[in-house]
Amino acid sequence: MPRSGNTVVEFNPRFFETVLREPRVEALVDGVTEDVLKAAQTNAPVDTMDYRNGLHIEHRDSRYRRVARVVGSDEKTLLIESRTGNLGRAVKAAKR
Repeated sequence: MPRSGNTVVEFNPRFFETVLREPRVEALVDGVTEDVLKAAQTNAPVDTMDYRNGLHIEHRDSRYRRVARVVGSDEKTLLIESRTGNLGRAVKAAKR
């Protein structure tokens, strides 16, 4: 590999588009998202159970892959998250 800095790397976006949309990759992403959801629901503050019951998984297709997110549908989700950081801790706990 040259040391002069003249190396050019060109990625094939079609390769990544096909690899990142394979069922095994999507299953891996879904598995991690399920772990995040379980951790978030386990450690969720419980007052009326609305926050914990409102946590769910949503999927969205981006340019190269399908993205999975854990979101909350309770109207107090943003307030609870700003005070507790429950979802942030759940994501850190689910890292592989």
